[in-house]
Amino acid sequence: MTDFQAPLKLVVSGPVGAGKTTFVQTLSETPVVATEAEASEDIGKRHTTVAFDFGTLRLDGQELHLYGTPGQDRFSFMWEVLCEGALGLVLLVAGDRPQDFAHARNILDFITSRIPVPFLVGVTRQDLPRVWAPDDVALYFGLPERQVVGLNATDPDHARLLLASLLELQLAAPALS
Repeated sequence: MTDFQAPLKLVVSGPVGAGKTTFVQTLSETPVVATEAEASEDIGKRHTTVAFDFGTLRLDGQELHLYGTPGQDRFSFMWEVLCEGALGLVLLVAGDRPQDFAHARNILDFITSRIPVPFLVGVTRQDLPRVWAPDDVALYFGLPERQVVGLNATDPDHARLLLASLLELQLAAPALS
């Protein structure tokens, strides 16, 4: 008899254009299944995720499923569905788009008010000039600095470090209470 271990689940959410699809593609060891369609409204880009992005990663022999959510409010039902049973949530915000921070906060509040899931906020586009620093975003969100991480979503090392930070935060959580 073999021991079956259900895969772990990581959900990546945030506003449109925050880097969710890119982050999942960067972290995934398998080709990402993306459900992109032409945007039906002006969202600042031509295509957008309409169901979810899906990739996989192996961590110490354990399979981790990566789910990138759509960023538009009309797909909010997917946020809750995907976060059910998740190991953690990564909420991405584009560091050069502070006008999206309120929407990102709404997404975070929506999810965490329904599903008790450990989360980190990832501030993308740290490779660009004039972006918000993670500690400033932490202040905006009213979060401890350790819960907000800067990254370039196209950099595999950044993506892995963010994942490691989330796992460390989750492991430290019982000791913090």
